[in-house]
Amino acid sequence: MKVTTWNVNGIRAREHQVMEWLTVEKPDVLCLQEIKASPEAVPHQLLELPGYWSLWHGHKGYSGVALLLRKAFFPGRPAFSHPDFDVDCRIVVAEVGQLVLASIYVPNGNRNYDEKVVFLKALDDFARAQLAAGKRLLLCGDLNVARTELDVHPTLRQPTQLGQTPAERAMLEHLLGHGLTDLGRHFDPTNERLFTWWAPWRNLRELDVGWRLDYQLASAELTAVARRCEALRTFGTSDHGPVTASYDLQPFVGVADAPAAAPRSTAPAAPQLGFDF
Repeated sequence: MKVTTWNVNGIRAREHQVMEWLTVEKPDVLCLQEIKASPEAVPHQLLELPGYWSLWHGHKGYSGVALLLRKAFFPGRPAFSHPDFDVDCRIVVAEVGQLVLASIYVPNGNRNYDEKVVFLKALDDFARAQLAAGKRLLLCGDLNVARTELDVHPTLRQPTQLGQTPAERAMLEHLLGHGLTDLGRHFDPTNERLFTWWAPWRNLRELDVGWRLDYQLASAELTAVARRCEALRTFGTSDHGPVTASYDLQPFVGVADAPAAAPRSTAPAAPQLGFDF
């Protein structure tokens, strides 16, 4: 099973690059963040990809996530859902049997730091509950926290800056403490250039002066069969690079179609649109 997570910073601007990635890499799971588009504004060729189950969850010009599962690997339609703590279209979950996959875009906190804290704590509760229920959990996405000093270029380290503060790092470590593994560091524990985001000025991407903000966090069962996790700096024109991991899992042949997702228990304050195919 090949899984890619990528903050595309606008799906309409990155339409052809996403299509290229799907055509060349053929990921079994593609998690996208910051799509910045309502479902009806997603490019048609992506919205109706014949080889993928998909859910596009966003609104105009801000935030938004998507989750695509390859039908050849997942022949039964997954159950797509959004946890109750979802705000601003920031998380979509797919469940196939005991496997639970999530595409996540954590608030950066610049507009409202308290919103980021609430989201991270709710994500922590969600992960704990899924793991307690015996699920094989994979959380993918832009978590907007650089886990350690090693995850920020030395010239950009500033412990008072959002994304680097001790409080945010402690919340991420607490999440990992439930039994999740940061696969990027699992496979490359001492790499000082494992960055996934570069500010779009002064040629920082070309110089590889960045932060590591994008993750695949895997439960113990998935970590045991994980074979690699790599960030690709050179692909695409987003300010983030895609992160891909491979797992020794066979296609879900014979898994029955998952039931339809249950309705959300509370109505969100902002528009929460989702079309699934």
